[in-house]
Amino acid sequence: MNVRRLIPTTAVAGAVVLGLTALSACSTSNAADGGNGDKLKVTASFYPMQFLAEKIGGEHVAVTSLTKPGVEPHDLELTPRQIGSISESGYVLYLKGIQPAVDDAILQSGVKNTVDAATLTTLENHGSEVSGHDHDHGHEGEEEHGHEGEEAHEEHSEDDGHNHGQDGGADPHIWLDPVKYAEVAKGVGKSLEKADPDHAADYKKNTDALVAELGELNTAYETGLKNPSTRTFITTHSAFGYLAERYGLTQQGIAGIDPEAEPSPARIQEIHTIAEKEKATTVFFETLASDKTAKTLAKDTGLKTGVLDPLEGITEKSQGADYIEVMESNLAALQKALGAK
Repeated sequence: MNVRRLIPTTAVAGAVVLGLTALSACSTSNAADGGNGDKLKVTASFYPMQFLAEKIGGEHVAVTSLTKPGVEPHDLELTPRQIGSISESGYVLYLKGIQPAVDDAILQSGVKNTVDAATLTTLENHGSEVSGHDHDHGHEGEEEHGHEGEEAHEEHSEDDGHNHGQDGGADPHIWLDPVKYAEVAKGVGKSLEKADPDHAADYKKNTDALVAELGELNTAYETGLKNPSTRTFITTHSAFGYLAERYGLTQQGIAGIDPEAEPSPARIQEIHTIAEKEKATTVFFETLASDKTAKTLAKDTGLKTGVLDPLEGITEKSQGADYIEVMESNLAALQKALGAK
């Protein structure tokens, strides 16, 4: 199991002070406002936040992601330069609980316009087995949480992401459900309008366009997964709980929180039994982690392997150039594995 390498808060605080000291020596009113020329300087924590900031911000923002392509976001360590750059930002977009080091740095940064995407929708608890059969997919009332939802989400904040929905913690993988991601997009759009009112009309237009695009993606998933031969899929990384719930599927995670953990012989046998009973065909692994676990399990159970990308980052190995394209590739992979026509 990966040991999540956390930066001590004292180190974060010290680095922030260093960053701020360096800033103050050459600060201009523009830098203090987080400007980059005429553009709003935006810091995004990792790819799903970067995608929203770029699509909604458009030409009015300069977006920097703290997580470089190919880096597993949960393991991110921040350099003092990165911590200092957060403090220089005019707007910060992150998802609390995914990256503890980022959470600590943002807390210390003092940036006025800081948005936690988890407060813009409803987080839920998902274990390694997540079924969508027993859930109401309507989710009425989730649309307008905004910052009013922050207090409601506080109880999740201690362990979000550290356990990926295991042991009672809230599952942070909201971006893998196009409907929840659209809710987050709306909240991001509104917060950018407030942070940079001069370009509010453009932010609203870009938000509406992205929400429409995500609506089309949701329709494609609903249609494409309507009549599968089986509703069970097996993953090395239990990241697809919201997606499973949205489209009436069941996710069976091998090792839960750690995509590279070796499954126990008992879990391999359990997965084998489930696969036979539910007629599951495929063990999915992801692009940013080793396929060793999936191949071991597939060999032991006679199942196929495939890629289901949790979209925590885009690399040259990704099955698409951006969020929409990779989600379309994920849909095709699920349709093949589930026997959906």
